[in-house]
Amino acid sequence: MKRLLASTAVMLALALPALAQDYTPDPAAKPGGSITVTYKDDVATLDPAIGYDWQNWSMIKSLFDGLMDYVPGTTTLRPGLAESYEISEDGLTYTFRLRAGVKFHNGREMTAEDVKYSLDRVTNPETQSPGAGFFSAIAGFENAGPGGLSGVEVVDPLTVKITLSRPDATFLHVMALNFASVVPKEAVDEAGADFGKKPVGTGAFKLAEWTLGQRLVFEKNADYWRPGVPFLDSVVFEVGQEPVVALLRLQNGEVDVPGDGIPPAKFTEVMGDPAQAARVVVGGQLHTGYITLNVTIPPFDKLEVRKAVNMAINKDRIVQIINGRAVPATQPLPPSMPGYTEGYAGYPYDPEGAKALLAEAGLADGFETELYVMNTDPNPRIAQAIQQDLAAIGIKANIQNLAQANVIEAGGAGTAPMIWSGGMAWIADFPDPSNFYGPILGCAGAVDGGWNWSKFCDPVLDAKAAEADSMADPAKAEERLKLWSDVYMGVMEQAPWVPVFNEERYTIKSERMGGEDALYVDPVSIPVNYDYVWVKE
Repeated sequence: MKRLLASTAVMLALALPALAQDYTPDPAAKPGGSITVTYKDDVATLDPAIGYDWQNWSMIKSLFDGLMDYVPGTTTLRPGLAESYEISEDGLTYTFRLRAGVKFHNGREMTAEDVKYSLDRVTNPETQSPGAGFFSAIAGFENAGPGGLSGVEVVDPLTVKITLSRPDATFLHVMALNFASVVPKEAVDEAGADFGKKPVGTGAFKLAEWTLGQRLVFEKNADYWRPGVPFLDSVVFEVGQEPVVALLRLQNGEVDVPGDGIPPAKFTEVMGDPAQAARVVVGGQLHTGYITLNVTIPPFDKLEVRKAVNMAINKDRIVQIINGRAVPATQPLPPSMPGYTEGYAGYPYDPEGAKALLAEAGLADGFETELYVMNTDPNPRIAQAIQQDLAAIGIKANIQNLAQANVIEAGGAGTAPMIWSGGMAWIADFPDPSNFYGPILGCAGAVDGGWNWSKFCDPVLDAKAAEADSMADPAKAEERLKLWSDVYMGVMEQAPWVPVFNEERYTIKSERMGGEDALYVDPVSIPVNYDYVWVKE
């Protein structure tokens, strides 16, 4: 057995020294105070097994914990509820030793039984978790249901053993996902379908109030197992706030972080004002904005049509709509992600070529369809640009401007022919190429309620992806990334997406906010790592 107290930034990398897993909060940080964060839309759910959008991701992360975690502001893994872990020599067995004395918000101490229950629950088809596919490497996953996972075993109250059916180079990252958060069975049983509105976890904050359509209030968990954090007494999330109004309120000192970011229409104004620009934090992100083409809805079941749509979109013009805060995308993976195919130009912008492909498909006169879009600026404007590009090749796309939750619902149900993913665009759950495949392009995500809105499912590519993820040997790192490159090139050949751009993240904060900049563009706790920020007054 190999005993590891430290983890790896990516499973294929060498183990980091134990000290690299520690994090020293800002020594000037002061405890106390409250901050106000705004969002246009209400939160759909705070159930970690269900929630899967950028808005609720960091909220859930502050309410719950998993066996693994990340060093704040980074993509470096560190132990979470697991004090330590061991990995068998064949890479199939992970034995996690839990921290003693960790309490749920209801006061009960967490045990290994809670870990097993939580993993059984998220993989049970009855839960309809969009993240269930992440756990497919656990033995017994194919038979997951009320009986639980055969590969998850309680050894003793503070030890849980997880056996995989195949080596998985990303498994420790999976254990750091929100979906792997540990929840108490009695709280889920009591709340039933309302657990997403009555969450109980072990996180740094607990839910104190939720007035639907108005606000949520998180209060400090005084019994939190990490010493010294959180610093804030509370976080108030005000929903129903238009982004332009939220920015004005920030300028007036009423808001600390506009959760929807700087409105594109105000971006130039903000960046041109030295006082405001000084409060802007910029961070790169593992992000791709894309259009999904539902391959089960005619005529998108025809490859020529999907390729034509790819060739019809003027990506440079769309990047201009967001003030140049992105680069045109050529493939699902962003350039900073391992496995990105260098030199691949993607589909050219070629309206005439697109028309020729439509004619090949027997649609020389075009067709009518629907384009779904989240109704927060700039997404409707981007949708209009897409609509104009499609009109130029004879496709009439009727825009459906909807709240985020409604777009997600339509995508999961498979009723949307096309979706512009903006505001919900894919930002990696963890820094490995597999994360851009399984949930959003693989067969596991093409189920009812899943995040694969194109409903694209290629068993051959799925098999290649599984092979890549089984390569846990560091000596095969380059071979594994080459295989992932082949997978994504295979995706592009079948064109279930139009990759549009890779965006950078801009966050603006009030003058009173403290904590290093990385906490405000945290690649995991998007948009803010609430556990470690603080206020100066």
